[in-house]
Amino acid sequence: MDADILIIGSGAGGGTLARALAPTGLSILILERGDYLPREAPNWEAEAVFRARRYHTTEVWYDGRGRPFRPTTGFHVGGNTKFYGAAILRRREADFRPRTHADGTTPAWPIGYADLAPHYDQAERWYFAHGQAGRDPTEPPRNPFPNPPIRHEAYLADLVQRLGALGLHPFPLPLALDRDESDPRTSPCIRCATCDGFPCLVHAKGDAEVSAVTPALAHANVQLLTNTRVIRIVAKGSRIEAVETTRGSFRARVVVLAAGAIPSAALLLASASEAHPRGLANGSDQVGRNYLCHLNSACLAIDPFRRNPTVFQKTIGLNDFYEQSGNPDFPYPLGHIQNLGKVTPAVLRAEHPHLPRPLTDWIAHHSVDWWLTTEDLPDPKNRVTVDSEGRIRLDWNPKNRASHRQLCITWRRILKRLGYPLVFFQAMGIAATAHQAGTIRFGEDPTTSVLDPFCRTHEIDNLYVVDASFMPSISAVNPSLTVMANAIRVGAHLAERLAGERAP
Repeated sequence: MDADILIIGSGAGGGTLARALAPTGLSILILERGDYLPREAPNWEAEAVFRARRYHTTEVWYDGRGRPFRPTTGFHVGGNTKFYGAAILRRREADFRPRTHADGTTPAWPIGYADLAPHYDQAERWYFAHGQAGRDPTEPPRNPFPNPPIRHEAYLADLVQRLGALGLHPFPLPLALDRDESDPRTSPCIRCATCDGFPCLVHAKGDAEVSAVTPALAHANVQLLTNTRVIRIVAKGSRIEAVETTRGSFRARVVVLAAGAIPSAALLLASASEAHPRGLANGSDQVGRNYLCHLNSACLAIDPFRRNPTVFQKTIGLNDFYEQSGNPDFPYPLGHIQNLGKVTPAVLRAEHPHLPRPLTDWIAHHSVDWWLTTEDLPDPKNRVTVDSEGRIRLDWNPKNRASHRQLCITWRRILKRLGYPLVFFQAMGIAATAHQAGTIRFGEDPTTSVLDPFCRTHEIDNLYVVDASFMPSISAVNPSLTVMANAIRVGAHLAERLAGERAP
């Protein structure tokens, strides 16, 4: 055996699992397809990050009509948390139960909020969570945040007051930043304008490299192999026999898949064999199905008569329309609203190079920027498949479009009441896969799920999955913290299981 536990992927799921298991003394081998993301000046250059896409894969995927696209995803130690906006929110209690939307009802989870609550606590400690309990009216029961909220800059603090005057309930957005507001001179986080969507050059973002993989590697029993792409997983009977990679074959007592909801499903499908003709662990034909990705829109609200001097803008969250719209003619949940990182002239020029420079400068200096999220609903036709040449195809026709439109309409009305006459939205398309989930979902019934409630595959005894593919529903908040908390939960289960098993 090369390890007791072999983990494929080092992001929010795989990296966190490695840290959770590191103190057990079990031998842990992490296989990462990519390498450490280089620390270099282009980390903070909008042109390199958003236009040249310097750190994203050059791999081409295909949509349901066979059209090629380049996904906005990367393969690095720490996974896509290297680029996330560091917003780490817990699912609401109701997110674990069926919820009725305009386009259907979400399925219940086989676990509830109480099962994850202590692991949310642990994940928040590891990932430097800042926030203020009790300010979000939809927030589930919780202990205090490990760190106080990241303060609003003056422009945003005024906006919080004005939103409150309208009867809304803005709250400090929970953020994963290594920031000491009481002593900014020595704080690792410098509240820069290149956080949301950028890799952190000073390693002050609570990403999976900084908060999970690096602490795990401090233990002698944990090993990381970079630039090691898994080609297929080989099973014999109901157990994994080997993991075949570009650097040879590896064996372990337990294999944990955490490559991301789309790559993980693709890997199981590519591991088809005579014994598993539809793909590994896919006797139910559920692997790759029910792909979920938030309906997301960026929003720029412009006050032509007032400049926004904010540098670090991503500090406000708002869930007033999370449970219901407030409109009796459309009595459904709409979703979640939070700030974007400040849109700068450089970001606008990178995203819209054909706009005149004076215009991009004016827009950026007068806008306040938002991110709107609506829950997608599971549909077996929304799925990941792999063709005979190993190419990934992603069929995705998101649900809840009407709810997302209603969220945008509602927010535009509020922004105009606040004095922003110019409000623009840009919806994210199929290539925006940052919130991918749902392709290998867990449940009690092996005919409708791939994993059991501890994320072990129903068919393969020593194969687990801990990235966001386990989720039967995606909710309308960022999925990262739930992936981290669930990885800690599964880690406790694996430690107990392997302690009771004799190594071969």
